[in-house]
Amino acid sequence: MIEEMRLHDLGVIAEATLPMGPGFTAITGETGAGKTMVVTGLGLLTGQRADSGAVRSGARQAVAEGIWVVPSEGRVADRVREAGGDLEPIDETTSELYLSRTIASGGRSRASAGGRAAPAAVLSDLAEHLVAVHGQTDQLRLRSQAAQRDALDRFGGDETSGALAAYRDAFDRWGALDRELTRLVNDRDIRRAEAEVLRAQIAEIEAVAPEPGEDEQLTARAERLANAEELRANALLAREALSSEEEQPDVSTILADAKRALDRVTDPSLEAIATQLADLTYRAGDLAVELSGFLADLDEQGPQELAVVEERRAALGQLVRQHGSLDRAIELLETGSARLAELDDDGERAERLAGERDAARADLDREAARLTAARTAAAARLGDAATDELHALAMPDARLVVEVSPGAETAHGRDEVSFLLAPHPGAEPRPVAKGASGGELSRVMLAIEVVVAATDPVPTFIFDEVDAGIGGAAAIEVGRRLATLAESAQVIAVTHLAQVAAFANNHLSVVKSSDGSITASSVTRLEGADREAEMARLLSGLADSDAALTHARELLALGGAA
Repeated sequence: MIEEMRLHDLGVIAEATLPMGPGFTAITGETGAGKTMVVTGLGLLTGQRADSGAVRSGARQAVAEGIWVVPSEGRVADRVREAGGDLEPIDETTSELYLSRTIASGGRSRASAGGRAAPAAVLSDLAEHLVAVHGQTDQLRLRSQAAQRDALDRFGGDETSGALAAYRDAFDRWGALDRELTRLVNDRDIRRAEAEVLRAQIAEIEAVAPEPGEDEQLTARAERLANAEELRANALLAREALSSEEEQPDVSTILADAKRALDRVTDPSLEAIATQLADLTYRAGDLAVELSGFLADLDEQGPQELAVVEERRAALGQLVRQHGSLDRAIELLETGSARLAELDDDGERAERLAGERDAARADLDREAARLTAARTAAAARLGDAATDELHALAMPDARLVVEVSPGAETAHGRDEVSFLLAPHPGAEPRPVAKGASGGELSRVMLAIEVVVAATDPVPTFIFDEVDAGIGGAAAIEVGRRLATLAESAQVIAVTHLAQVAAFANNHLSVVKSSDGSITASSVTRLEGADREAEMARLLSGLADSDAALTHARELLALGGAA
């Protein structure tokens, strides 16, 4: 529930603190005093769109702050912590949640949840579990079949919600299969063409049979073959320098002569050098042998091998030009076969999908029938219960009929839900959108909310002048029913009727004052004589009228006894 709300520079309200608490809180005040701003502040705290026009004239920004008492664990607590905020523990099971919203005069808006900055969407998410707001626009919304269907589903409880969830799962599965099959059939020519192109590409790659890195190896090979004569001349020169078959000095001969020269003398320091000379002699011989092998290989390679290499390079180059690189061509060879098998399987796959879709349709039909049955049963109960509530709301002859009829197939089912009102015996039930006046629609909405709250409780209900268009005995019964609803939930109602305010256990008055240049409003909790005076003003427009005060006391006594 909302424990307290604070408003700063919002509309005509300069600074106000609204103590809420449990039970039924009535908010009254003169026209233009700022009652609407109270609802606006609540709307800001529940994530509704921010309007810079709500900032008080001359102020830099408007601020709305709220303190909620919520369970320490559950969906609300989880969402706050997910957004980075936290709760302030009160006891082992409950905590305080701080929410705020700031609107700058320039239009920017900021929100916080649990002490941390958060998007306004977080406040909207929390509002789904914290409050239900009803105002003039919600009365209009009740005229829509979608809102009527939602109210029926809420009333239906677990049976209806379970059937709806199962239907949506079946609807989503059938829809996915139907879309996939439709795409497969519609794209058949495109997929056939893709298969032909892919088959030709795979055949071409298989014919070449490339190996990873082969193109780079062949490039090096071709370069070597093209420069064979230059390689042979320089390799031969190097081998002759190391070990010559001609009678001319070479490295091996020179090293051998140096080794023999040192062997003729005895000195420990020269022995190590002689050993190194021997190693160099052996190494020069090894290098000469390796160069001889290289020259022998060159002699075996000729122009014919170069032609073969260039032909292979051309084949690989064709694949590179087509696929961007040799690696991509090899990858296509590895992955394309699976894709080709999938494309070639289109016929059998279409048959399988058609079978699965037919089975999904059967499941969808079954779940749709189950949902319709659940709604039909709930509709009868809702109509009876709401009719009883209407009788208690000074509509003793009215009857509410909730009709479930076949409709178009959507994600919400195959049902059209209509609320029909017969205002008196013998009258044919007509859609509330056509047959209910504003005052009747207010009572129909309240009756439905009271009944639905029994199966789908909401912590806090906010009513913004839902008593518009009614008065007298009907207004008294509206107040009585709001008090009844407040026994199981927090109720906050902005009202202009003393008959409704009389049943509140917490009466707040939005008071307007003016110093001649600046008009500001504040909020006061009314008790005793102050409350009687406000009630008299609501009744007659005169706060000090003896007759109005007497009537006010009678209403307060009636409300206190209820």
